[in-house]
Parts: sequence; C-alpha cells; structure tokens
Amino acid sequence: MAESRERWACGLRLRIDRELCVGFGDCVEAAPGAFVLDGEGLAVFAAPENATREALIAACDACPVDALTAWDDEGRQLAPERKPRP
Repeated sequence: MAESRERWACGLRLRIDRELCVGFGDCVEAAPGAFVLDGEGLAVFAAPENATREALIAACDACPVDALTAWDDEGRQLAPERKPRP
C-alpha cells in the first residue's frame, strides 16, 4: 500500500500521509464524504471534489497527528497551520 496519496480538489493539492495516520477520523467528521477510513482504519480520499475548500482545509487542520496537508495552487501550505518555532 502507498505510504502517501495526493489529489487535487477545489484548487487545493491534498496529501494523506498513511504512515502518520492513526485513524482518529477527525478528517471524516470535518469533511464528510471527502475522506473515509478504509479497511485498515486509515484515511483515504472518497470524493473531496464534492466538499467545500473550507471544509477540506478544516479537515487537514483537524488531524491531531498532521497526517493531512493542503497546499494552494501556488504551493503555499494552508493546513495544518504552521506554528512558529520557539
């Protein structure tokens, strides 16, 4: 199985890092229909093109282990929100 998966939707490049994912399902709650948990209990894409841009960004921000990432079409990371280092 692939370690990561990428897809474009709503002007966003979305990435799921399956090595980081532990299946909390926060992404599924934040963007129902965009993500689902597979038979291994890990996040996979369902139909992210049917979600709103805001819901997709929220889903990536909601992941407690930062397994989901969203970039805009210019390559800027939108989620998870980067926190300044001390």
